[in-house]
Amino acid sequence: MKRVNVNGGHEDLAASGYSGHGHPVAGHSRFEYHSNGGQESDSDGISDDEQSNSTNDNHNALDQHAFVQIESTSSFPDITPGLPFWSAKRHQNCGNPSPPQPGMPKLSHWRLRDRLKTVNAALILFLECWVDPRTMPSAKALEAIGTNLHQQFDSLNPRIKYKPYLDPSIEDTRKFCANLRRIAKDERALIYYNGHGVPKPTPSGELWVFNKNYSQYIPLSLSELQSWLGSPCIYIWECSGAGNLLDNFIKFAERRDEEAQLHNVNPDTYFPFLDSIQLAACKAHETLPMCPELPADLFTSCLTSPMEIALRYFVLHNQLPPDVTAEMVMRIPGDIKDRRTPLGELNWIFIAITDTIAWTTFPSHVFRRLYRQDLLVAALFRNFLLAERVMKSYQCTPHTYPPLPPTNTHTLWSSWDLAVDGVVKQLPALLAVQKAAGNASLQPTGSQSSSSTTSSQRAAQAGTPGAGYIPSKFFEQHLQAFQVWLDRGGDALTKVGPHSLPPEAADPPEKNKGNLAQRAAALAAREAEARLPPGHGYLVPRKPPAQLPILLQVLLSHTHRLKALILLAQFVDLGPWAVNLALAIGIFPYVQKLLQAPSMELRPVLIFIWARILAVDKSCQVDLFNSNGYKYFADVFAMAEEPGHPMLSNASEHRAMCSFILAVLARDFPRGQDACFNSLVFTNCVTRLQEGDYLARLWAALCIALIWDNNDAIRDAAATDEIHDRLVVLATEDRAPEVRAASLYALSTFLGASASSEETKRGGSGAGALQSVVDEEDILRLELGTVYAVFGINRHDGSPMARKELLILTSCIVKEWRGYFVVAAWVYFETNQRAAAEGLVQEDLAARAIERWLNSRGDEQSQEEGRAILQQFYSIYVGLQELTLDTYPEVAAHAQTISDWITAHLLASSFARLENSALRNAGLTSPISGPGTRSRVNSLTSSNGSTHSPPTSVHSQQPARPTAKRSDTGTTTASRASSTIKRASSFATALTNMARGFPFPSGSASTTNLAENGDGRASPTPSVVSMVSGGSRLLAATDREKEKERDRPAPPGPHISLAAYRSPYDSNALPLEPPRSAAHPDAGPHEVIDRLIMDDMHRLNARRRTRLLSGHRGQQQQQLQQAWPAQDGHQNGGCYGLDNGIREDVLPLKSTYFDWETEYFMEPQMRQMEQHEPGSVSYNQFSWRRTRNDKVMSEARMQADVAAHSQWDRTVASLQGKGHIINMAFHSFDTHLAVSNDDDVVSVWDWSKRRVLSTFSPGDPKSVGITSVRFINDDAGGLLLVASANGQVRLYRNYDPAYQSSSSGVELVSSFEAIEDRVVLKRGAGVVTAWNQVFGTLLCAGDSPTINIWNADYERRVSVISTGMETPVTALSFHVHPHLPHLFAAGFGDGTVRVYDHRKPDDAIMRTYKDHTYWIQNVCWRGMGLMSASVDGAVRLWDVRQPAALQESWNLHRDGLAAFDAHPRANVFAASSAITPSYHRSQTIEVHSISQRQVLSRFTVAGLTHSLSRAAPRAYSTGTTSLKFHPQEMLYGVGGADGIVRVYGCKMESQPQFNGYDPDSRSTYNQISRSTSFIG
Repeated sequence: MKRVNVNGGHEDLAASGYSGHGHPVAGHSRFEYHSNGGQESDSDGISDDEQSNSTNDNHNALDQHAFVQIESTSSFPDITPGLPFWSAKRHQNCGNPSPPQPGMPKLSHWRLRDRLKTVNAALILFLECWVDPRTMPSAKALEAIGTNLHQQFDSLNPRIKYKPYLDPSIEDTRKFCANLRRIAKDERALIYYNGHGVPKPTPSGELWVFNKNYSQYIPLSLSELQSWLGSPCIYIWECSGAGNLLDNFIKFAERRDEEAQLHNVNPDTYFPFLDSIQLAACKAHETLPMCPELPADLFTSCLTSPMEIALRYFVLHNQLPPDVTAEMVMRIPGDIKDRRTPLGELNWIFIAITDTIAWTTFPSHVFRRLYRQDLLVAALFRNFLLAERVMKSYQCTPHTYPPLPPTNTHTLWSSWDLAVDGVVKQLPALLAVQKAAGNASLQPTGSQSSSSTTSSQRAAQAGTPGAGYIPSKFFEQHLQAFQVWLDRGGDALTKVGPHSLPPEAADPPEKNKGNLAQRAAALAAREAEARLPPGHGYLVPRKPPAQLPILLQVLLSHTHRLKALILLAQFVDLGPWAVNLALAIGIFPYVQKLLQAPSMELRPVLIFIWARILAVDKSCQVDLFNSNGYKYFADVFAMAEEPGHPMLSNASEHRAMCSFILAVLARDFPRGQDACFNSLVFTNCVTRLQEGDYLARLWAALCIALIWDNNDAIRDAAATDEIHDRLVVLATEDRAPEVRAASLYALSTFLGASASSEETKRGGSGAGALQSVVDEEDILRLELGTVYAVFGINRHDGSPMARKELLILTSCIVKEWRGYFVVAAWVYFETNQRAAAEGLVQEDLAARAIERWLNSRGDEQSQEEGRAILQQFYSIYVGLQELTLDTYPEVAAHAQTISDWITAHLLASSFARLENSALRNAGLTSPISGPGTRSRVNSLTSSNGSTHSPPTSVHSQQPARPTAKRSDTGTTTASRASSTIKRASSFATALTNMARGFPFPSGSASTTNLAENGDGRASPTPSVVSMVSGGSRLLAATDREKEKERDRPAPPGPHISLAAYRSPYDSNALPLEPPRSAAHPDAGPHEVIDRLIMDDMHRLNARRRTRLLSGHRGQQQQQLQQAWPAQDGHQNGGCYGLDNGIREDVLPLKSTYFDWETEYFMEPQMRQMEQHEPGSVSYNQFSWRRTRNDKVMSEARMQADVAAHSQWDRTVASLQGKGHIINMAFHSFDTHLAVSNDDDVVSVWDWSKRRVLSTFSPGDPKSVGITSVRFINDDAGGLLLVASANGQVRLYRNYDPAYQSSSSGVELVSSFEAIEDRVVLKRGAGVVTAWNQVFGTLLCAGDSPTINIWNADYERRVSVISTGMETPVTALSFHVHPHLPHLFAAGFGDGTVRVYDHRKPDDAIMRTYKDHTYWIQNVCWRGMGLMSASVDGAVRLWDVRQPAALQESWNLHRDGLAAFDAHPRANVFAASSAITPSYHRSQTIEVHSISQRQVLSRFTVAGLTHSLSRAAPRAYSTGTTSLKFHPQEMLYGVGGADGIVRVYGCKMESQPQFNGYDPDSRSTYNQISRSTSFIG
């Protein structure tokens, strides 16, 4: 198996076990288990004396084996690239559980709802049972028959009490039937009726018994028998015409069930008679066979002595070897319970064959009911298959209820005959060895070995290897067949047909109801529901191998157990359907019993299997706890690794599996949590947080989250040891986004979020009681400090998944400390409203109130602590407002939910009724103005674009952002806090809307419906225009803006988006009356602050009191009541009104992260990814891509030398677009061209076919502007990166319908804020980017004093380099040499060009060139030379090996240039002239040779028909056009001011077709996809 490095060359990533793509580095954690087999272990934890026909019969002896990773010697070339950046699973669903895959079977309930067992049995009226009655008196014969029959039934299940009733009278029958039901209670009773020697049952359903005087037989109706026995029962009818009894029993049962239904009998206590089980020896018109070679009660003999009958049948129907007689066959040596002996092995094979016949023939729900519910029933129906085979050959048809399909001609019966034949051929030698050992008297087949037999005699009798017995190859051959199935496409999907997994009907209801017709109709309905609709076109799993039940039986073998477990691990690795199928077969008791084995060699396979089982069925946690099996995994998890002596191969992977298993044990299971804590699992998880493998760290954090979830005692102990601080470090510093998200998830459960799988459990109550913490303010500091420590860093995380988990963590503290957040919201609003009034409001109400509240706290230290606490709450709240504008919809929806919940409490608080309050003056004193009336937005609502400063009293401790000055452009610098408060207008509008009773959005806010905000980002608040009737100039202007917005295409959304906005109010409306009880007209603002904060403290007090009282009783409870007395009058209604309509169940938010990570253990791990599997669709597509790409690059290298002295004016394509083409990017290999215009519309063209592939808009307001567009992952199809001037970077996929993985069109892959410290400039560069494909490094700079370096694997900012300049970065370029990836160049607005080395962030500047005096338009690398061009037309070529070495210079275009670019391969560059008011009707394009210093081509293109009113159409562009070379081909594109994109090429002697390959290459791609057939 190939090990593919998927991290693009990051050795440090590979060393840490993280690829950045959501799975371990080494081939997606591919590993194989191998057995060297053949050796037997001395451990024997499972007794070999257990019944071999029991499904729970297991052995604990383990084979020696090796667990290794292997390298493949496959002859297929390794042509597939590693997993592209931003293509991991987290980029498909952002931590949301995946929807069910179409066509995959629904998982059935493998556990039987009715766990009935047979507890007693009555054996009635038997006459013959391996006894010749003529050999003894009749009385003794009858007694001997009864004793013998009792022994035969006892061999099926010795735990059942069997009671023979010899020729009972009708009165005796009534009594023992009543006694039988009394003893059985609600369990099943067995009734065996042997009717030999009495009349056949009547057609009306009567059987015969003696009268009271034993003088004659009289009929007994089945109806009476049913009334005496009740239900449930199992009946065996051994007599001629037994079908009369079975058929009439069903009729009477239907009648009784219908009567019970009419009388409304409780279905929970009533067991339907139709659910009784029956086995009949023959049909109604048939007579039992009279064969002298077989016993008279043949049916009973098959059911109770199957080996005897099977061997007799073999002798009668097969020719024996010359030296073997029938008597010898009946004396096969061995113990039927010892699988190492010939007879025991035959019995073992018989069980495996009959189980397999039943599983492959019967419906799954019937198989589970008959073969996995009760040991006795399973044994009877297993032996019934033999009875059917034997008796049908004598024209007698046994049948059952429920009815079963015929099995007498099944192909596996040939395997049984072959196994018997193999033993028969060895009989002479075996018997000779037995005779030589002195065992003169051979016991008959099927009997128990005498206790007085010596060990040597038993060895000789057993036929052990020492006695010359050669074991059968039956199991070995079927294991090989199973392996072949797995190796030859077992994991492949196929079309629905005879070779596909048949659809399984859902299990019947817990209690079957109705008659036979109704039950049949219900079953048909369930089967129809399970079938896929016609014409679905889905691919489904292949039909499972028939050897699966045999595989389970092999687990009982010492020799083959390990190989069987490995095959089982490979099977369950196929997916949840395979796990569910294995559980339905009966795997669970086997693997559960094996946990008792001490062998270390078996641990990896068992851990793997158990991880798959618990990933599919969480209910197994109870079984794991009750059997103490969790200690097995706790011990493995605690093992210390010794250098040079690893306890497990791939130990970190298996420890992660153990973490997952133990986490599932703890989920929603307090006893499991305590068990994990007491077993030191929690302590070991804390230790594993420092593991080098990211998967071990991830699952250690998740296991911690599940162990302390809603468990106060464990959280208290963890808080004492400061475990949460370790998770804070992990959440903020770990490289893996999954680990950061897992750490935030663990912190969320620590602070009260629910990790329960039940949606109704929302969590709450913060960190719990924390009994060890005495000072309640310490709890505040703990909870606030935990959130504050991660919020400032993780809100800028590059992974939307981590930002989602951060908001869930934030929602926990918002709910518990809502008073502080209401104060922060009030300060935020008051400050912005005061600034919006532009000096009309002189009094700073918020600042004065805060100072008065701080002064009331007492000494200076308390005041400083109060100020620091309020500042932290305020910082979190301001950051929360930023996240409401997040460009990822799910993150924005979560933030909006939290923000509006705080706002709702602000409106319900006394702040809204304070004198001189901005809330009151804005018309917010009443939630609703009146019935049916709505007011317009108050005039005090701040206008768009306003920026305000925060209150000094709160925000004075905020760190200042580095300043940037630019004298020639008149820049202004806004502080860090000012940029975060730009949501003032939308916030004020939100308050007004909620006060007027406007409805809230019901789902995740779409950026197409968001109001424009002053900072160039969308506001998530509801639109006022759509809700308020009437109009004004403000509303009309907003309408016009929205009309323009509608002309733009809708922004793409993510593939899966589950997080939805939740309104803080019931029914999305406020109460009809304002919460008068919350108003305190005489209270000052500082008093309102004090009441809100005291309310938080009283809520904490009530929380501790409630949670501690719930865990104690008696005297301890009274002591706690005295310690925490109830606080009356300080509940929620005291500060927010009694009927404020605010929903308490909105917060905390609920995460799905654990369920998403659980899917890792449902995905295949023991085989290569599809794109690495030769012959797969993905493999063929990547193979074709690699070949095509190599051809393109090879031809480009040959053309580059010719192009350096050829003309470049060949017209290739002309593409008609709209607006000014500002940005442009060519795909390296596909014929794709991405352009963006001044309306922020992105269009992707197929320039070879001159058609648009897709068009979309990022969703930013038009005032923002797109400043950078580029393709990444070109060699693997590609993603489109779009950067906007507001600092946001978005990535999109599926822009080409031919390559779309789904039918949803263009999808948002990820988004993040690339530049955190943007500077507000009059004219800036926005965001400029540079990308290194090999190392996955993204440079982002622009209107910022820093250059941000992002790592695509980590999805985080790995370095920040100060530019050392006071002007914006206008151009960026990575060095193209593979050995110099750390070098990059930057151009600045003042004409400076610098070269940086990002390996030294503190001293990164390598070279500085200041020959330019104007805005740098572009910088391009030419080997060790660097080209730069400024807007005045100056082009320079620098030798970066020397500090100031100017090699060449050009001065182009007298009026300046609009765009400049150099070809990455050819030694040429091109520039377009600037369009100015005096020169606008045409534009000159020049292509120059660098080496020859000559103009290769000069021509003009159409410009504008009218003069420009301004120099550039956008605030973030220096020109009206664009120019870009193709990365490979001798092509370049010119984006005109008229909206036309013109593609030109180089004129060569021989013109190849477009970019060196067939322009219909995508058709070839599709043909490859279609020509690849699935194995079926």
